[in-house]
Amino acid sequence: MNTAPILLFAYNRLEHLKRCISSLQQNTLAAESDLYVISDGAKNEATADEVKAVRKYLVTLDERPTGFRNFNIIERVSNWGLADNIIEAVTRFTREYGKVIVVEDDLVVAPYFLQFMNDALETYKDEPRVGHIQACDFINNSNMPMTFLIKWTGSWGWGTWERAWQHFNPNGLALLKQLEERHLTRQFDFNGNYEFTRMLRRQIEGKNNSWAIRWNASLFLADILSLNVGRSLVQNEGFDNSGTNCGGGNLYNSNLWMQPIPVAKETIIEENHFARRQFERYYGRTNSFWAKGWRRIKRTLKGDFKA
Repeated sequence: MNTAPILLFAYNRLEHLKRCISSLQQNTLAAESDLYVISDGAKNEATADEVKAVRKYLVTLDERPTGFRNFNIIERVSNWGLADNIIEAVTRFTREYGKVIVVEDDLVVAPYFLQFMNDALETYKDEPRVGHIQACDFINNSNMPMTFLIKWTGSWGWGTWERAWQHFNPNGLALLKQLEERHLTRQFDFNGNYEFTRMLRRQIEGKNNSWAIRWNASLFLADILSLNVGRSLVQNEGFDNSGTNCGGGNLYNSNLWMQPIPVAKETIIEENHFARRQFERYYGRTNSFWAKGWRRIKRTLKGDFKA
């Protein structure tokens, strides 16, 4: 198999990174895959020692067999931040290899994650209406199909192709203008059940630096679908206050699926309406005024004020 390169984005969380790499090493296609670890530079003196520890570990790992076909370390001289790191690397590597698999250091993946991602990237490589592969499921609904197409992109363990990444528009203001002019904001927000449009506005205002919301909006506006899983091959361990973009809570817990997920191309390339309704219900249940208020009370009682 012509496997896709794996881009692993790391910063200052050594223990998370170790677990992530260990889980990738246990994958069935690890020995046939090239891994590129992109280590961001320290943002300030407070994080400098932690970044040094990450890089020391990566160097020692590189000095012995890693279990991958090739193991590569890319060290940023300065602090780029996750968004600029992902945008630059995905642009460069899709141009060079035609496709990529992307993981972040707080993710743990199941043993068949790489198999699924490569199978899906191969199966849909020439399908212009599919632009994204997503291997994380957090709604935990056993009625969901094993795989389905949906007009939404997740950012925890994903892949894409050069042909699809060309649709990425980094200009959040332009994306918002299109959503509003085409009266698509409510649909973009899963029938008003999750504030993706607000997230995009906050990116424009500089209150977040999310690449993911711009990728989501870019494909949504182009009417391009994502192939998602109904059983999770990815678990996000970043909801422990260790990361910049993830706070406390267990809202997006996933149970790792430890078996292969077969990939068969859908006969009709269109959004799975059942799946979309389940996402609407999930977001409606977990992001209602009362649900958010109760989570805030619990976090306050625990002393978790970060998110």
